[in-house]
Amino acid sequence: MKSIITLFFKGLAIGAANVIPGVSGGTIALVTGVYERLINSVKSIDLDALKLLTKGKFKDFWTHIDGTFLTAIFVGVGASLISIAKLLKVLLQNETYSIWVMAFFFGLILVSVWQVGKTVSKWNVASILAFVIGTTAAVMLAFLNPGTPNAATYYLVLCGVVAICSMILPGLSGSFVLILMGNYKLIMVDAVSDFNMEILIPVAIGAGIGLLIFARVLAWVFKNYRDVTIASLTGFVLGSLLTIYPWKKAITEIIPRPGKEAKEVILGYEWYIPDFAQSETLIALGLVMLGAVTIWAMEKFASDQQGQMEKAKA
Repeated sequence: MKSIITLFFKGLAIGAANVIPGVSGGTIALVTGVYERLINSVKSIDLDALKLLTKGKFKDFWTHIDGTFLTAIFVGVGASLISIAKLLKVLLQNETYSIWVMAFFFGLILVSVWQVGKTVSKWNVASILAFVIGTTAAVMLAFLNPGTPNAATYYLVLCGVVAICSMILPGLSGSFVLILMGNYKLIMVDAVSDFNMEILIPVAIGAGIGLLIFARVLAWVFKNYRDVTIASLTGFVLGSLLTIYPWKKAITEIIPRPGKEAKEVILGYEWYIPDFAQSETLIALGLVMLGAVTIWAMEKFASDQQGQMEKAKA
């Protein structure tokens, strides 16, 4: 029961990260020690699992897909998505609160660079090159111009596919990808908080398709090129710091639309140095430290728990 509760809280953390633009749920999964198990568990939902289910071998099916683990994680993710979405709908409308939220997650990601990078068993030319490529790719993403909202069913399914792939890829934020696609507010804030099934069902279908396919790709890559993969993901984590940087202003433009209300479109972001004499800035810096300590504590707890499990097996 203790392990299930722990997994639930890790799911809460993953779900919370997925809601925040610029933060990767995959990063949280990686630094809390559940990433590879999560990928392998999702990958196990295959034809063999379907055969066990249709034959009524429910216990074997549950064991095959690591059902208890998946349930605990995804219940935590779901609970977090619903609760955090409602909270964010309020916080992100206030500039100061928005900075504080991003500051906390900036601290999380900052420490994650070390936590993820240290799992590379051997740094060689290939892994260093992968690290540089991953960092460069994440930085380039930060400079892409966001799109405009689109509620077409096919586009919502596509958003689900792309977002879930990025959500399980450490360092690449699914929410930020939705911003680039123009549908972040439509899906992660409005639809989730209001339970708008017309929006959520197509997104969920796309997410399910993307998760099952992409999990298999990642599992194969991890098995055959683990160090290079982790190194590139470490680069993604480092590069994502530019996206999550708390002190930035959105560059917007009002687009007139014939017969419709004019629409405000985000064209990009302008980064700036905060005034360190302001109390709001000091609070934000404190939240950066809190985020850093949180990740350190989660990693230490996970490693201690792993040590206890190894002793028990011995």
